[in-house]
Formats: sequence, C-alpha cells, structure tokens
Amino acid sequence: MQLQVARIGKPHGIRGEVTVQVLTDAPGDRFVPGTQFVVEPASAGPLTMESARWNKDILLLAFEEVETRNDAEALRGAKLFIETEELDEDDDEGWYEHELVGLDVRVGDEVVGKVSGLHTMPVQDLLVVTDQTGKEILIPFVEQIVPEVNVADKYVLVTPPAGLFEVNTDAGATPDDGDADNAGACDGAAGPGAGGRA
Repeated sequence: MQLQVARIGKPHGIRGEVTVQVLTDAPGDRFVPGTQFVVEPASAGPLTMESARWNKDILLLAFEEVETRNDAEALRGAKLFIETEELDEDDDEGWYEHELVGLDVRVGDEVVGKVSGLHTMPVQDLLVVTDQTGKEILIPFVEQIVPEVNVADKYVLVTPPAGLFEVNTDAGATPDDGDADNAGACDGAAGPGAGGRA
C-alpha cells in the first residue's frame, strides 16, 4: 500500500532543496538518505532522498534528481508516497486521513460541514472541516472537542467551543501557501487523545 508521507512546498535556496509539509509521525524513520519516494504526479518522480534537515520547524529535503532551484520549483505541490505494509490493523486508537475525509461533521443532530482533511501536527492533530458556506475551519482533534468518530455511519460528532464555526482559522497550517491535498492515505493515524501511528 502507498502511504503519503509529505507534500512538497516552496524551494529553499539555490541547490534544489524543498520545504515539505510532513504527514508522518516518524519523520526520522521516513526521511532517510537513499529512500525512494513514489511521486504524484508520476511525471515528477520517482525521487531518491539525498538529505534531510530541519530549519526551525520546517523540514528541508534534497533529492538526488533535483539540482537547481528551477527543478525544485517544478515539484511544488507534488505528493511523496512510500510503499509500505505497516498498517497496524490491531491498533484501533486512531484514524487515517483517507478514513476521515468526506465524513459529515455534526454538532448534536445538526450537520455543520464535512471533513476535508487532517493536519498531523507535533502537539495535536487538526481536523480540516469545510462548513456549509465552503469556509475551512481547523478543529483540534482531541477527545474533548471530537468525542465521537463513527466511520461506519460516516460522521464525526464535535462539541466546538463557542464561535469556532464563525471564525476562519485556516492560516499557518502548512510551510507554504497551499493546503494539504487529501488524495491518498497519510502515514500515521490520528485520533482524539491517541497520537498517530508511526
């Protein structure tokens, strides 16, 4: 199975490095020199990782096939996948992004939007919810605010703080100017009070 581990953002410097939005709970294990990534779109890959380093809170990757800033710019928005069979089927404490996207978001009995993504963050994960007007709202994926996830019946129950659905909070979630694309599975499950799987 292919799991998405990153999305490429802006170029960094002139030697082909790129910023990435990390979509794995174990970047130290996934971003190892020599690792080959399946890339979407396929025309941009495959890519072989040459180096990884952190610049403050942003991960920078260099690839053997990418030597210039122009090459790096052409990769903006590309998704990096790894081939893995590491899904822990006995771990039911979390959910993968592809399981959550498309679920109705309910406050009580009222449907207030749909899950459109999941941001895996160092401190806590954030559900990306698109409300009835098309506005994106980020909801902390913690048990107090998301007490129920029912994949079988296609909904999540939320108990948002007052005003959450009136305030647009979609800024600052990614290292570049785009939102995470939801195609494909993300590496690392997330859930209220659960932390992701590596």
